[in-house]
Amino acid sequence: MLVNELTENDYLDSMKLSMYAFQYKVPESEIPARKEGVKNHKILGIWDKDILAAKLHIIPLNIFMKEAEWKMGGIAGVATYPEYRRNGYVKTLIVDSLKHMRDSHQIVSLLHPFDISFYRKYGWEVLSEKKKVTIEKMDLKFLDPQQGLIRRFSKETHNEEIEKVYQQFCSQYTGMLKRETNWWKTHVYHEDSQIAVYYHSESEASGYILYRVKDRKMDVKELVALNHEARIGLWNFICQHDSMVETVTMNLASKDPFPYFLPQPKVETELYPYFMARVVDAEECLRRFPFIHENESLFLHLEDSHAPWNNGSYLLGNGEIKVFKEKTGGHCVHPPKKGIRLNINSLSAILFGYKRPMELYEMDFLKGSKTDIELFEKKVPAMKASFFDFF
Repeated sequence: MLVNELTENDYLDSMKLSMYAFQYKVPESEIPARKEGVKNHKILGIWDKDILAAKLHIIPLNIFMKEAEWKMGGIAGVATYPEYRRNGYVKTLIVDSLKHMRDSHQIVSLLHPFDISFYRKYGWEVLSEKKKVTIEKMDLKFLDPQQGLIRRFSKETHNEEIEKVYQQFCSQYTGMLKRETNWWKTHVYHEDSQIAVYYHSESEASGYILYRVKDRKMDVKELVALNHEARIGLWNFICQHDSMVETVTMNLASKDPFPYFLPQPKVETELYPYFMARVVDAEECLRRFPFIHENESLFLHLEDSHAPWNNGSYLLGNGEIKVFKEKTGGHCVHPPKKGIRLNINSLSAILFGYKRPMELYEMDFLKGSKTDIELFEKKVPAMKASFFDFF
């Protein structure tokens, strides 16, 4: 079946398919803005004569891999009309999207899954988990007062200081989205939301919460703290709402130390998988990844069913990556059989820091000697994955 890239003339058809599949309605007055908003998307579609039967969006974005930035293709808006489902249309679009992302030098891809097992078949793996904490009014207990101060901002008063705090916070993690100012205003702020920034001096911001208060509930969508002083200062600001709210919910990075430092850390806590990630160009990702090379060399034998350019063997050692791939019609130096065999899902989980090599080995996702797995453990630095956004 033929996959075509949609043009501006097709945007209304794409929007109608989304509205039907995801069961929402875009008011006529908002349609021009919606069309403008997808102009930078690459939208792939499969047509049945003059009907757009299925489509998929690739959004060009960047993510932080600690201090580095990697180009990322965000998969979104995957939809099919019911009469065309189970005909392989979505599979065709997903596989085709990998080629488009590789051609655009988007070396990794992220998406929010409707079903994790579905996207696992195509090489995406869980990127991170979200931690949701619910705190009752009785547990809003102040900690020691801090010397800093709080200032509140809205979408209209949003400033670069907030963006700088977020970017510094991202350097602690892998997978966090690089946010441009327009992204903040169109995707981060929502109706009634505001940001409270903690300043540890008159002019230096070191943390913030993105939140809203409604119906006697405080909903903290993001808590970003660069140090413990900011964390406590923001917590005390939350406690200042004790006369206004009955409960506080907080969405946190899974590795965030909250609520360990509270006098009463026994609060309702949910932990659940959120976004998924996939390595699109394994060779480029392995070259950029900050491996610890001060040890022996190691072979990784990689299998990728849907992006065949990733299939091959990769030698990690001496500060460089050597690649061995099958060639047709020519001589190919074959690597030794020793080393670790893994698929693209496992490599994605390891590079983003969601799982360690030994964890995956113990679950039988990595094949090889325990000695090689232990060596791989030494080569992979400790990293934490997180993701706050949605697309």
